[in-house]
Amino acid sequence: MNFTHDAPDDAAAQPDVGASAGQFRTMAELGGDIAFSIALPGFQLRYLSPAFTPLFGHDAAALGEALAVPGAGGPLALLAACLREAAGAAPGERRSTELDVPDAGGRPLPLEVLSIVTAETPPALVGLLRDLSPRRAHQAEQKRFASMLNHEFRTPLATIDGAIQRLDATAVNVDEPTRQRYRKIGAAVDRLIGMLDEYLSPDRMAALGKARQANTMAVNELVEAAAAQVRAAGREARVDTGAHAFQLRGEPAGLRLALKVLVDNALAFSPPGTPVALAVRPAAGGVEIAVRDEGDGIPLEDAAFIFDKGYRGSNAAGLPGSGLGLYMARSILDVHGGSVLLAPAREGEKGTEFRLWLPSSADSGQQQLASGSSSSDNRSRAPDLDARQDTNNMANP
Repeated sequence: MNFTHDAPDDAAAQPDVGASAGQFRTMAELGGDIAFSIALPGFQLRYLSPAFTPLFGHDAAALGEALAVPGAGGPLALLAACLREAAGAAPGERRSTELDVPDAGGRPLPLEVLSIVTAETPPALVGLLRDLSPRRAHQAEQKRFASMLNHEFRTPLATIDGAIQRLDATAVNVDEPTRQRYRKIGAAVDRLIGMLDEYLSPDRMAALGKARQANTMAVNELVEAAAAQVRAAGREARVDTGAHAFQLRGEPAGLRLALKVLVDNALAFSPPGTPVALAVRPAAGGVEIAVRDEGDGIPLEDAAFIFDKGYRGSNAAGLPGSGLGLYMARSILDVHGGSVLLAPAREGEKGTEFRLWLPSSADSGQQQLASGSSSSDNRSRAPDLDARQDTNNMANP
């Protein structure tokens, strides 16, 4: 493939690409992609990466033959037809197509075809063949995780729902306050089931934190939604976002839910009238959102178990809840590549601080990879903060 071109006037300020065709191919193929170049209009295969044969079990000659005869059959006919269609694009127009191409053993191989028609004379169709098998496997694992999580939540909720309905229907001699409590339990179960349907269905969870996901949101927008939740409860929200502007990549509804769980906990486990503090801090290639209350803190005996599914701390006695809040929040953050941790208690200070960490980028146009009302009584996690928290332990609000 010829990469030479006319030298620019300011040659000293431009890289010398004319002598680097092999280097360009090497760079294109570093990620395992297969580079190709097809001369137009005769569809002559000029270059194909050596990695094509180990992946497909066919050699370059087989693809060349499939390209040479329009409509010919054979295992590579579908790929050849795709490339011929891509050659009809306008010069400079980028095309991306996904298809399953059988390998030499007849097994379908998921493939992405990235191509562009060059503006040179004569033109050429150049591009990459990308194996989508790892991406498909990742998506399948996300769906499996979502199905497991949905089932683990829904089964005990269905048991509670059936039991409370039977109590309400058969307890003929109970007083009205007791019936009201039954109905509150039933309403809480309905709310949690609605959350499963909205946020934790397999399809929804598979989308959270998905590779190359287009959804983004500003961290300040996320924190302001949490502050509005605090104010709606009649409490003061102390917000410190500093001068930072971060973009988070993921499912906005899922991220809002994860932070909402932490705010729910802060409101439930701190005295009425006390403020809830929200702070944004840069931390180890991402952004940290801290939620701090002025309650009594986490009992030490609960610290190692609070993120466990269904666990209720000793300070949750008499409060409504199912012990699923922080477990669910951590699950959502996991699929976004993030985490939630309990900050170490400060000597002589009351209160609890949770730190939500997510991968992010500064708001500069680049995106880096980082997914009904909830009710949570989870409070804490074993104080085994990782090096990220140790090296980024900034002043709390």
